[in-house]
Amino acid sequence: MTPRQKSLAFFTLITGLVLEIVDVTIVNTALPAIQHDFGGNGAAAQWIVAGYALAFSMLLILGGRLGDLFGARAMFLLGVAGFTLASLACGAAGSADQLIAARVAQVAAGAIMAPQVLTMIQLLYTPVERISRLAWFGVVGGLAAISGPILGGLLIAANLGGLGWRTVFLINGPVGVAAILAGWWLLPRHRPERRARLDLVGTALFGIALAALFVPLVQGEHAAFGVGSAALLIAGVALLAFTWRLLKARAARGAPVVFDPALLDNAVFRNGMGIAFGFSAANTGFLFLFAYTLQKLSGYTPLQAGLIHLPFSAGVMFGMAVMGRKLAAKAGKWLIIGGVGLLAIFYGGTLAWIALDSRVLWTLLPLVLAAGVGMGMVSGPITPIAVSRVSREHAGAASGILKTVQQIGGAFGVALAGGAYFAIGSEQRLTPAIVVIELLLAACALCAMRLPHRIFDRD
Repeated sequence: MTPRQKSLAFFTLITGLVLEIVDVTIVNTALPAIQHDFGGNGAAAQWIVAGYALAFSMLLILGGRLGDLFGARAMFLLGVAGFTLASLACGAAGSADQLIAARVAQVAAGAIMAPQVLTMIQLLYTPVERISRLAWFGVVGGLAAISGPILGGLLIAANLGGLGWRTVFLINGPVGVAAILAGWWLLPRHRPERRARLDLVGTALFGIALAALFVPLVQGEHAAFGVGSAALLIAGVALLAFTWRLLKARAARGAPVVFDPALLDNAVFRNGMGIAFGFSAANTGFLFLFAYTLQKLSGYTPLQAGLIHLPFSAGVMFGMAVMGRKLAAKAGKWLIIGGVGLLAIFYGGTLAWIALDSRVLWTLLPLVLAAGVGMGMVSGPITPIAVSRVSREHAGAASGILKTVQQIGGAFGVALAGGAYFAIGSEQRLTPAIVVIELLLAACALCAMRLPHRIFDRD
């Protein structure tokens, strides 16, 4: 392909990325309005966001493998089409049950679509070329994550056709159609790995284990943690260990597996997954609480809460496009460590501002701006660093695993931070949530410290 053809394909893939990411964060602003229409408590709000991420994580590895088997282009187009139709069903939902069912359909389609994006980046570019492309990829992804709450606030305030919160889902319709048309004409075809087979047993076991670990954490609106919850957590850990041993045994005898366990022998990829998990958990937990408590505790409208995210977007753009893009190859892990330090200070400071019931908005905006810079410094380099030493034949599996880890992190971040928040009845209940987020960032920093000093020496 010519450079121009690659660029057109690249920007088509970005459209799919934006669809997936915006749909996760745009719901944060719409949650109070959805609760008002359908009812529900804090745990229900957690399930709307975190349940989506959990189901997404359960299907992502399978989605990445489908791309290896049947071609990333075909699976990308199929996923976008399904995601678009499911989004329209979300917008038309007449009850909470219908909304949840439509969200499940979104999960299935998104899990097919999302892994193909990174897979095709792996196929289109060499490892060194990926640094620049994935940096821009990170810029758009980060801005999409932060733009979700802003766009959600604007759409709800506009109340187009009296649809209210439903427009946050219906907007995916025209965007999805444009992505399908562009993908049909612009994305390259490649020969899929048709000799391989799907490991449905391994996929199901991993999914059940993750659900067993996750469900007790979301039941955090009450402080009690009963015997049943503890038993479910222990069973989840045991099943996860059993599934891992089964995976290695199946791989050793040449049977189909969810992913090649040899990928985890790659220390850079392994620590990159740890960074992705810790960062995604802290970031998703923070964004969930930030958008929710700005309305519930500080009394801002959905539009005002969305607009308060604007400095965050500016900070993310600077952190990714200026610092991340220019320093990722040279600074490597130190860029991530510095970004995590900023997040620890300013995520905590931002939530403390809300907890203290401050009404001086000009003191909040610098905190949000600095937090955005930290987010950009971390989120941009994660992917190019994690896959820097992954061979192309494992591109689909690696992308599926990395996306799965990020989604699991997001689900657990909302469950842990949201559970800590909803479990405390006082007005200062953000304090335990802040502690949870700080601990997740500390784990992220520890994984970054284990990376080699010069990550791209072998490229």
